[in-house]
Formats: sequence, structure tokens, C-alpha cells
Amino acid sequence: MSETQQAIEQAFQESYGRVLAALIGKFGDFDLAEDALQEAFLTALERWTSDGIPPNPGGWLMVTARNRAIDRLRRERTHNNKLAEIYETPEDEDDLDSIPDQRLKLIFTCCHPALAKDAQVALTLHTLGGLSTEEIARAFLVPVPTMAQRLVRVKRKIKTAQIPYRIPPADLIEERLDAVLSVIYLIFNEGYLSTSGEQLIRYDLCAEAIRLARVLTSLLTNDTQPGESAETLGLLALMLLHDARRNARMDARGEMIVLEDQNRQLWNRQMIDEGVAILEHSAQMRQPGVYQLQAAISAVHSQAARYEDTDWKQIAALYRELYKLSPSPVVNLNWAVAVAMSEGYEYGLRLLDQLNGYYDMSSYVPYHAARADLLRRTGQIADARGAYQRALELTQNQAEQAFFRRRLAELSVEDCVTICRRLATALVR
Repeated sequence: MSETQQAIEQAFQESYGRVLAALIGKFGDFDLAEDALQEAFLTALERWTSDGIPPNPGGWLMVTARNRAIDRLRRERTHNNKLAEIYETPEDEDDLDSIPDQRLKLIFTCCHPALAKDAQVALTLHTLGGLSTEEIARAFLVPVPTMAQRLVRVKRKIKTAQIPYRIPPADLIEERLDAVLSVIYLIFNEGYLSTSGEQLIRYDLCAEAIRLARVLTSLLTNDTQPGESAETLGLLALMLLHDARRNARMDARGEMIVLEDQNRQLWNRQMIDEGVAILEHSAQMRQPGVYQLQAAISAVHSQAARYEDTDWKQIAALYRELYKLSPSPVVNLNWAVAVAMSEGYEYGLRLLDQLNGYYDMSSYVPYHAARADLLRRTGQIADARGAYQRALELTQNQAEQAFFRRRLAELSVEDCVTICRRLATALVR
């Protein structure tokens, strides 16, 4: 990858969401803003190669995209009033930091109650997170054309229904908060474990989700109504506690390291302490929710000095409480694993088999990975190999693929050792 390509990729990660939000705020048109920004990136590939990388890439993209949008409006010879308003804007906008941050307005616009929940999440992931249509389609487990049509429809509805581009009044914030939190968490999850590609972790998305949660927390805290939100704090705590492990989740070769094998000295203790403090503050509000419970589970993991010291019984109890608030096969799967670690691997395997009887888990990678791990721990090597092979076939993330291949190779070694032991025993007899 050339220096220019690296600079463009970095600018995309650091500035895409903010520049796009500013353009949508200025022009009031999602498609116009996205097309103009896309043209700006294509222009950057050409200009930055010949003229050099500008000192403020984000600001350069903002000005270039703004000019492309104005050119398009001028060609269409409509929106004359809009053009007049834009021309009155000061021309010193090459400094992106001087432009008011519009991203929170964009989130609340995307999460307007007139839009379907899946459309809210998809559009915000596309605009704020910069995820491609293909990435979002994989996250929703739908075909790419279906997701593309969904994005077109939701943008059209925002335009035709004239949904306002604003942070809603305080009395309307609460009704949209669940959707906003879902969006932020999905952005974080896509960064924490990418659904595809070479990278296991997309640090830009993790950082963006945490930043947005901080901004949202500040907004709610400073408003008199509805005021501070326990679940928003819980989500922020959860993401901090997860992100604190990032340096231990991959080795020097970029291969994935599971929780059991992580070097806990590499965990960010400052981030853990902040997450635990925020979680304790939210608990004092006595408004329990799913994010707070997930953060509590993560806190139990983070407070164990060694994997062997993990309080699995407490984790299992927290998952049962989480299931009461948010019943799902995923929560049940995690509960079964926690029970297996506290009450026995064989018992955990029976719970997994029961779970697959209630729900179709045949295409869910974590189910096969969990089952493979428990089979490996109980010495059922052939069955463990089959489960790891199924997980390998399903995952599209290359780091996960490498991990499952490594596990399969380890099982082959264990097979050889077992065969040698049996032969030795037979010879002795």
C-alpha cells in the first residue's frame, strides 16, 4: 500500500463520519452528501499522489466534497435558495475542527421513530460508522441487494417525510434512546470483532462508538429531562471494559488469542477502573438494564487476576438475570458456557445440545466454537474437530479462520499423542 493510500485510509477512518454528518447538515440530502464525499476521496487519490498529502486531510475532504456538492446543485439549476445560503458560509472551513460536530444530530435523525428499527441501525452504521453495504448485510444476515434496497428506501423516507435533522427536544429523547444505544453498540461490535476481512479488531470503530457514547452521556447529563441515563452509562462501561483487553487479544503475528490465554498484564487497567467506576455509578440509579448486566459480566472477568480465578458462578447468575430482561439464544449460549466452566464440561455440552434443540444454531459461529472447546476439554477429539471445522467454514473473518485452523492442528497433534499412547500400552501388554 502506497503512502497516499495509507493516508486516504487513515482519513476515512478518522474523518468519514464527521465530514459526512457535516455535509448532510449543510445540504439536507443523504445521497448528495455521500456522492460528494465519495468523489472527494477519488479526487484525493489523484491529487495527493501528485501534490502531496495535505496537512489537514479531513478538512481537505470537507472542502472538496462541499465544492462537489455545490457544483452538482448548480448543474441541476435548482435549490437556488439553498445555494445562496451555502455561499454565505465562511470559506475558512479547511479546518475541520472549526466545524460544529453534527454526528449526534445524524444519529438521532437516523433513529427517528418513524423509521423501522433495522433501517435505523443500518443507516447509522452506513453513515456514521462508514460500513459498506456488504458489511452491514453480513451483520443482518441478509443478501447484499436486500440491504442496498433497504438503505435506499430509508433515505428516501427521510427526504419525503421531511424528518428534521436535529437533536430532538429533551422530552422526545427518551423514546429514541434504545435505538441510539443499539446503533452505538453495533458499531462497537463490528469494530471489536469484524465480520469479515483480515483485521480481527477495527480500532477506529471501537473508538468511534466509545466517543459517541461519551457525547451522548454528556448530552443526557446536561439536559434536565430526561437527565442521566443508567443504560447509557452501562453501555459506555461495557465498551470500556471490553476495549481494555485489545492489546492482549492478538499476538505479534496478528493471530487471535482467546480470553483464557491472554496476558492480563497487557489489559488497560486505567480503562478497566474507569469502566467499573461508571458501572457502579449507574447501579446506584437502580434502573437495571441489559447493558449494565453485560458490563457487570465483563467486570467480573476483568477483576480476576488469572483465568482460573474467574467467578463463573457469578457470571452464570448474571446471565440468568440478563435472560429475564432480554431472552435470546445468544444469552442462553453464554449462560451454558458459564455453567460448564463452573459445574462441569459434560453438563455444559448437554445444555448446548438442548439449546440447539430449541433454536437452529447451525449457522452461528460462536455456538460451534463453544461446543468445540468443551468437546476438546472432555477429550472428544474427533467431535471437537468436526465442530471447529464447521466454525471455520462459517466465519468470514480471517483472524478467526486462522485461530480455528490452529485449533484443528493442535487437535491433530493430540490425536497423534493419543494413538502413540495406545500403541505403547498395547506393546507393553
